[in-house]
Amino acid sequence: MTTFTTRKAHWAVLAANLLFGINFSVVKIISPGVIQPFALNLVRVIITASLFWLLWLAGPHAGAGIRRADLPRFLLCALTGVAINQLLFIKGLTLTTPIHAALLMLGTPVFILLLAWAFRSEPVRPQKLVGLALAIGGALLLILTRESSAIASNMMLGDVLVLLNAITYSFYFNLVKPLMQRYQPIHIIRWVFTLGFLYMLPVCWPEFAQTNWSTFTLPQLGALAFVVLGATFFAYLFNIYGLQHLSASATGAYIYLQPLFSAIISILFLGEETAVYKAVAAVLIFAGVYLVNRRDQAGGEKVPEG
Repeated sequence: MTTFTTRKAHWAVLAANLLFGINFSVVKIISPGVIQPFALNLVRVIITASLFWLLWLAGPHAGAGIRRADLPRFLLCALTGVAINQLLFIKGLTLTTPIHAALLMLGTPVFILLLAWAFRSEPVRPQKLVGLALAIGGALLLILTRESSAIASNMMLGDVLVLLNAITYSFYFNLVKPLMQRYQPIHIIRWVFTLGFLYMLPVCWPEFAQTNWSTFTLPQLGALAFVVLGATFFAYLFNIYGLQHLSASATGAYIYLQPLFSAIISILFLGEETAVYKAVAAVLIFAGVYLVNRRDQAGGEKVPEG
């Protein structure tokens, strides 16, 4: 692999996480104001799935099918990685603040570790127990601290939903790993979004049908386009490119920039206030995730980031 290709891969992953970080604030601009969370999810998933299929049609037409034996796992991946995951995330984000949501999303590697312990595929080590305690402490500090905010209608419920979203994604991460050995990442994403849309359609359709598209202003349409194209299609595409040319750990490390990007955008454009407890929670979560993901001196295990 050339240095130029490696550099492009790093820039692609950085761009993906920048888009994800900005998305925390952009969603607040349009939801639930002009489009309800479930309706937004339906638009996001169907357009992204369609674009991934168009990308396949424009390519060399490699096999697009799924082996029958893998179909149940694909269905579970679509349920956990798109349907439940996205519904909880967008709904939770509309209720809480971007900084809270971004910090709580960092708990994903911790929940991946908990599942690895549950399935006994990861040894329990003191360093990881300390990391787990720190991360959970930081999350509880965010959730239990009562704060009034003009951009959060129900912060505690929103925080809980975002945290449940991180847990659901952890299940998806463990389910999708075997598929990564048999299919290309873009092939998996295409089918996960397609099957996820089928799950979401009956749940999201009532809110989608009630959406009054004539009330959208040009900036709001721009925000919708950013959420669907920028923070979903292109962000996933950039991450896939990064995974193809970088290690999983190098790609996953960029997730730690999301809270920084989210905080800057939210403070500048939404007026979210900084607070000491948020800084303390951030330190606890970052320290916990670092210890959870740190290589063990004895075995060299590393919990992959989601």
